[in-house]
Amino acid sequence: MTRTKVGISIQGTSIYLDDRTVVLSESIAKKWKIPSNQTISMRFGSAKQDIKVVSAAMKNSLRVNPVLASKIGLHNGAQLNLNYRQNTRTLSIGPLIGVMISRVYAGSPDRPFGAITAFCKEMTDACELFGAIVCFFPPDEMHGNAQTLSAYSYSNGSWSKKTFPIPNVIYNRLTSRKFEKMTNVQLFMKDVKAHFATNIFNEKYLDKTEVFEALRKDSSLHGYLPESYLFKNYQMLKSMAARHSVLFLKPITGSLGKGIIRIRKEHGEAFTCHFTNLAGARKQSFASLTDVFKALSGKLKTQRYQLQQGLDLITSDGNPVDFRALVQKGAQGEWAITSIVGRIAGTQHFVSNLARGGSLTTVAQALAKTLFSSPTRVSVMARLRKASLDIAKGIETQIPNHFGELGIDLAVDKMGKVWLLEVNSKPSKDDNTPLNNERKIRPSVKKIVQYARFLAKF
Repeated sequence: MTRTKVGISIQGTSIYLDDRTVVLSESIAKKWKIPSNQTISMRFGSAKQDIKVVSAAMKNSLRVNPVLASKIGLHNGAQLNLNYRQNTRTLSIGPLIGVMISRVYAGSPDRPFGAITAFCKEMTDACELFGAIVCFFPPDEMHGNAQTLSAYSYSNGSWSKKTFPIPNVIYNRLTSRKFEKMTNVQLFMKDVKAHFATNIFNEKYLDKTEVFEALRKDSSLHGYLPESYLFKNYQMLKSMAARHSVLFLKPITGSLGKGIIRIRKEHGEAFTCHFTNLAGARKQSFASLTDVFKALSGKLKTQRYQLQQGLDLITSDGNPVDFRALVQKGAQGEWAITSIVGRIAGTQHFVSNLARGGSLTTVAQALAKTLFSSPTRVSVMARLRKASLDIAKGIETQIPNHFGELGIDLAVDKMGKVWLLEVNSKPSKDDNTPLNNERKIRPSVKKIVQYARFLAKF
């Protein structure tokens, strides 16, 4: 798609510039065949105004009167893409990207969004690079029937709150299911999709049961799926324990390895359970499976668990290893792998999350410490890549929601077979980046902006 980037300049009234006239670079007006002094529509996000264009000999610039700029939510200094559609006589500038965030810390001007402030600044830099504007807004700014949005943006070295039209594209970075399920948030998402055709991606959290049940519908993905069910009763536990010597219980809405329980069959009727906590794993022995179930029954009343077959995973210095693939849509709207990293569980832990003392390594380094031959290691790397893309496409096909990026956790057993552990629709912006990444704007952040630009048709 042909693109033209223009700098937005907001200037006071002159003989050219009233609140219905814009001045555009002559070369751009000519390239896009934009008629002079005729009424056309100008769009920015959901805002639309009738205008007339006059052209002038200036470089890549669009001058707008302050009254018009205020009406459509344009702010000085923005670098935006521009296109003109002759069939609808519409001059579009944008895209405007909105990011749903969990909280704003009003008393902290340097870090108004807490731990994700650096990511928000990075998004702003990426938007400048690709000709877009991004704004950030928490749940209390979301309402049904919204026509505009009070949101935060970064300019002139600081964050400030401004009024914007409803964005072309919204990226959901809410980090809590509680916020996502709020009535006003749900109404806001429903209304902007219906009234303004706004694209919202990563619009919901995924839970473990939902993912495995959805992927099970595609027979081509069965090879990646360990035996896994929503845990319901003792009979299910008994049946799974008869088939597998190790089982895992995982909270279906959990993250960061919280609350995972490993059940291992020992000699005779005995079992050992390991319960994750921040210090490591607490070990408890039981004389029988019935005793295990009794000990777990209290937890089952407050939390739903996925019961999953344990896997004989490759290890690094005796610690289990798994892999996190970040799979994203980009400039062409197609799934691609941005990065895959190895994650080694910390000592005294059996989960690899960084929050539980795990450490990152490259895929090659993780596989180098296994007993695999060199050709097998190359083959496993290819299988990890294929599994990542197969699973992302499976999620898109089987779950009726819009996702633009997925964190896909994979494991490799000692036979070299690749297994799916879980899929995360809100992958962290910290723990999945390439280890040698020194660039200012990470590839993962660039992809988000490129995909948003693709969705907005700029």
